[in-house]
Amino acid sequence: MRTSLCLLTTLLLCYHHATHGASLQAQKGPNCRTRPTDILFIIDSSRSVRPSEFEQAKVFLSQVIESLDVGANATRVGLVNYASTVKNEFSLKTHKAKPALLQAVKKVQPLSTGTMTGLAIQYAMNNAFTESEGARIKSPGINKVAIVVTDGRPQDTVKDISARARESGLEIYAIGVGRVDKNTLRQIASEPLDEHVDYVESYSLIEKLSKKFQEAFCVTADLCSTGDHDCEQICVSTPGSYTCACRDGFTLNEDGKTCNACGASAVDLVFLIDGSKSVRPENFELVKQFINQIVDSMDVGERRAHVGLVQYSSSVRQEFPLGRYSSKKDIKSAVKKMSYMEKGTMTGQALQYLVDNSFAISSGGRPAVPKVGIVFTDGRSQDYINDAAARAKELGYKMFAVGVGNAVEEELRMIASEPQAEHSFYTADFKAMKEIGKKLQMKICVEENPCECESIVKFQTKVEDLIQQLTKKIEAVSKKLAALENKITV
Repeated sequence: MRTSLCLLTTLLLCYHHATHGASLQAQKGPNCRTRPTDILFIIDSSRSVRPSEFEQAKVFLSQVIESLDVGANATRVGLVNYASTVKNEFSLKTHKAKPALLQAVKKVQPLSTGTMTGLAIQYAMNNAFTESEGARIKSPGINKVAIVVTDGRPQDTVKDISARARESGLEIYAIGVGRVDKNTLRQIASEPLDEHVDYVESYSLIEKLSKKFQEAFCVTADLCSTGDHDCEQICVSTPGSYTCACRDGFTLNEDGKTCNACGASAVDLVFLIDGSKSVRPENFELVKQFINQIVDSMDVGERRAHVGLVQYSSSVRQEFPLGRYSSKKDIKSAVKKMSYMEKGTMTGQALQYLVDNSFAISSGGRPAVPKVGIVFTDGRSQDYINDAAARAKELGYKMFAVGVGNAVEEELRMIASEPQAEHSFYTADFKAMKEIGKKLQMKICVEENPCECESIVKFQTKVEDLIQQLTKKIEAVSKKLAALENKITV
């Protein structure tokens, strides 16, 4: 009852975060801190820009502003509106808070005359970026940025005035829309051009560029929230970086990214891999990836997990014994170098080798350390497997059987420990082995107090099922909210 209550509480918190937290995140933009910057938007509102398109340009401005840390000592924002003339909508000194800036952007109206882009850039350099208009004294700690948005060919020259503006210390971005002259954009923008020149076919697409500018001005990105990390379970943000952590009942492996269900428990694990000709070379490479996927989840070390590898076909070959390699990096490297035997399928002979040799002290086996065998095969054995399979389990080895393609499921069950359903796996497609690998990562741990692995697995499976159900409900709610928002907007 207590576990159910905790689980329900956790799910309710997840639901609250997903519905309310996601909405807040959408309002705030990327979770980042922007460096002190003087930013000036220079927006084309010539007669070629329709009123509805100008409104879309304003949405783009607002989205970029949303992601900034606005303040007198943080980021200052100004806006110049131009056509045949230049209108200073608000200066860098005018608004010191984000809400006031956003309201000011909403009030801007198009001028609907010609296109004097060069004149607007000159105004920015001579007027907008002066101290009297709120620009700060030039220093390494404060960037000065101009973002020019235009949809047509200018009626004046931009090349020389843009060059002088850049020489004065301005970083200039050029955004072109529709029938804009792309050569003009290149004349305006700072180097490198591929970072400072953007083009969209219409104003309806300009909002897509907002993410680029949100990231461009971001100093300390929350890499966890953006998903730009490779933590297996939990990502913890740190200034400018992140660290990985694990859920209760798991410990972080040496790679600092993956998690191990049974902490630092010692285990001797041997892979018994089918290298018969039916596997085929391209699939044998997938088998190697499968092995290394399992290795990645383990806590390899002198007093922790030891890994050995045996390949079999018509004969048996020990690739490396237990304990030869003391790091995951070395084990994975050895696996990648393993050559393909490409002959018959003598699974019984391989199992007998496992029983007689793989876990022996002479092969690196450690006394009183739990033994785990993972047998992979893709077809029916050409010899008798019953006695060797039974002997492995009598010796207390925890045996897993993985079959692919033409593997015989009856043989897999014969190899697998009890309960067979939790120790044998089958898939028709080699490409699906990654999913089997994920399940095995949770099951190969040694069941010992205080780590009750099966309980952890069952609990995690239950939570994952409930989260999937909750995610579907959240998606349905989000669609309804979006539809309602569209109705309100219309």
